[in-house]
Amino acid sequence: MTKTNPGRFFEDYSIGQVIRHAVPRTVAEGERALYHALYPARHALYSSDDFAGRCGLEGSPMDDLIAFHVVFGKTVPDISLNAVANLGYAEGRWLRPVWPGDTLRSESEVIGLKQNSNGRSGVVWVRTRGLNQMDQTVLDYVRWVMVRKRDADAPAPETVVPELASAVDPADLVVPEGMNFESYDFDLAGEKHRWGDYRTGERIDHVDGITIEEAEHMLATRLWQNTAKVHFDATNREDGRRLIYGGHVISMARALSFNGLANAQMIVALNGGAHANPCFAGDTVRAWSEVLDKAETGAPGVGALRLRLVATKGDSGAFPLRGEDGKYLPEVLLDLDYWALMPL
Repeated sequence: MTKTNPGRFFEDYSIGQVIRHAVPRTVAEGERALYHALYPARHALYSSDDFAGRCGLEGSPMDDLIAFHVVFGKTVPDISLNAVANLGYAEGRWLRPVWPGDTLRSESEVIGLKQNSNGRSGVVWVRTRGLNQMDQTVLDYVRWVMVRKRDADAPAPETVVPELASAVDPADLVVPEGMNFESYDFDLAGEKHRWGDYRTGERIDHVDGITIEEAEHMLATRLWQNTAKVHFDATNREDGRRLIYGGHVISMARALSFNGLANAQMIVALNGGAHANPCFAGDTVRAWSEVLDKAETGAPGVGALRLRLVATKGDSGAFPLRGEDGKYLPEVLLDLDYWALMPL
């Protein structure tokens, strides 16, 4: 009797299916230290209990992307172990901070299915929730993944493609309870630029670059307990190369964005995103951002910026992002659309 788990294939999913993912994870200060060692993350709210306390919080929460990576990593054995590609994200919201000592678990509901014309794979849409030890939702988002079929002759399911919002409405952004930026210390945060200093359509070159090393991305992916074979097993791809986990690129680009967006302290929504091209060890990642929208919130001194974060490789600034054929240029790695909180 086989006791190992080969993962789910496209024909194993059905609309409305709820999957409770294994292995809850308690996150502690060591997680923060490792995260800040892997990425040049310097946002003050996630670095200092004192700074966070002066902003009305009980202390420094865990980085927003730590929560994302932990919740995402739980889903991999059930959703993307047999994936061809992770295609996109939508309708993501961070609903409450994650604190050191919290235990996170994940569950996903299948909300869409569409078999590809080749009959060998299909696209699966899931809505994933990350919950803490009190069963409070800390994060939820939709993602869609192209998954291999186990049997190409298995019948295609009825096609269901969910309707997804192009962006999270600013009225639906959740500001952590008690957050107050009226006494915000711009010197300690690292830059003087506030919400009113940014204009819609502005592009910010984040200047710096980071060359990704093989050991770093594998350490990060193990940290999030992401078991996707393409990140570890060099025999899993015909070219013999380990694919960099897309979340590693997200965190690297977000950390690089500190130079120019040091006061974009907290990600509160993920409107959409695409891993445009694969990233491999040895690639040098650079980033730029575009301001897409601005909104005020009901919290004292707190505004929100909608930002487009683009990561590229090599020396390219890659703009525009697509060629005449409508496809992303090969040097574009990431195209991410998110809302962040910033002092007014």
